[in-house]
Amino acid sequence: MRTEDLVGLLSTGITPVKSGSAARRFGASLPVAAIGATLLMATVFGIRPDLGIVVKTVIFWEKLAFPLCLAIGALIATVRLARPGARVGAGWPVITTPVAIVWIAAILIVFTAAPQDRLPVILGHSWRSCPFNILLLAVPGFIAIFWAVKGLAPTRLRFAGGASGLLASSIGTVAYCFHCPEMSPAFWSIWYVAGMLLPAALGAVLGPKLLRW
Repeated sequence: MRTEDLVGLLSTGITPVKSGSAARRFGASLPVAAIGATLLMATVFGIRPDLGIVVKTVIFWEKLAFPLCLAIGALIATVRLARPGARVGAGWPVITTPVAIVWIAAILIVFTAAPQDRLPVILGHSWRSCPFNILLLAVPGFIAIFWAVKGLAPTRLRFAGGASGLLASSIGTVAYCFHCPEMSPAFWSIWYVAGMLLPAALGAVLGPKLLRW
């Protein structure tokens, strides 16, 4: 068989991907992730009773900005990695910068606190449950975002799975902020990050199976 015949055979029945497929798929999956995480948070954990007071503080919006910035970076990375052969690109600095800022703030807080207060500042009141609560809230987004990415023919499946898991968990963490009573960057720098890394790691492990096309 000649090369031209082989190419013709392989291309038989191929239809072009409709333009705007990525926008439509992510436009459907992201609201599912956000609404699903919010409903789970309100139903399972409940909204913190003093929310009306804390929303007037700067530290609450800083807490909310942390996972929100990570969600933006993870979205950039996921959209890129959903395309064949693409790399993370601009998503990396958007992901790493807020983490670095929170870690720096955490170090300053810990080192300026009294010795007896350092461990309580890091552990807070909910360090045992926080990462697993975030993992639970990431479930709706995990399913919806994996659906979106699989339909866009990714080729770097582990990276795409990890980015998808991080996107789901960062959206879940945004919702979790409306329940979580912890207000210290020292806490967020460890336990929020751990909670967001759990679905990211799970996504990287499952990516080659769930995203194969």
